[in-house]
Amino acid sequence: METYFGICLHPSTAWKYLRRLGLSLQVPRPVHHQSATLEQQAEFKAGLAGHVAWLRSLFPNREIVIWAEDEARLGLQPIVRRVWAPIGERPSAHHSRRYQWVYTYGFVHPATGASYFLLLPRANVSMMQMALELFAAQVNPHRQQLIILLVDQAAWHMSQKLQVPPGIFFYPLLPYTLQLQPTECVWSLLREAIANQVFDNLDALEDVLVKRCQWLMQHPVIVQGKVGFDWIQAI
Repeated sequence: METYFGICLHPSTAWKYLRRLGLSLQVPRPVHHQSATLEQQAEFKAGLAGHVAWLRSLFPNREIVIWAEDEARLGLQPIVRRVWAPIGERPSAHHSRRYQWVYTYGFVHPATGASYFLLLPRANVSMMQMALELFAAQVNPHRQQLIILLVDQAAWHMSQKLQVPPGIFFYPLLPYTLQLQPTECVWSLLREAIANQVFDNLDALEDVLVKRCQWLMQHPVIVQGKVGFDWIQAI
């Protein structure tokens, strides 16, 4: 205020006026400097809608559905989350910094909250191939649907060696634009199950993750509340 308006106020007074304006002090959400602009995101959404309409015209007797897929690396590195504690006390959480990981492959259906998760040791073409085949066998065994799968442009998604199962069509997301990826929003539900804990080894971590993934698959309403992007459901 002093810089822009030449007015010198006590900090508490400045806070009071800022709150009256409906403002609050917040930490900005990190966004990659090469992230797509709002105009580019709007073009992407329109392009996806047009692609779905085109497929519906080609296959009028087939159901066209949109799923999204992403991977999350989870391991023995500590995840510290906020907890409720008495005023004036500072809670603590034990942690041990180690560098072992497991990858969660997550598939989500924004319209219904249906989900499918796999825990695999790596993120590469062979693991992605396995994940795709298991996903297709689980959600579309008779190929009665045509699945548009939103994926980022990771090397194992774009590789020529990857053989996408029949009935699944990849639709690459814009680079560095996580806000378009529904699956990105479900990872917080997974991380909260392992936050503020120390695991002796990866097996112990995987036991908790498996139970959490199973729980999420059994509670589509919870998942849909995170991944049910309005612009996807409107297509």
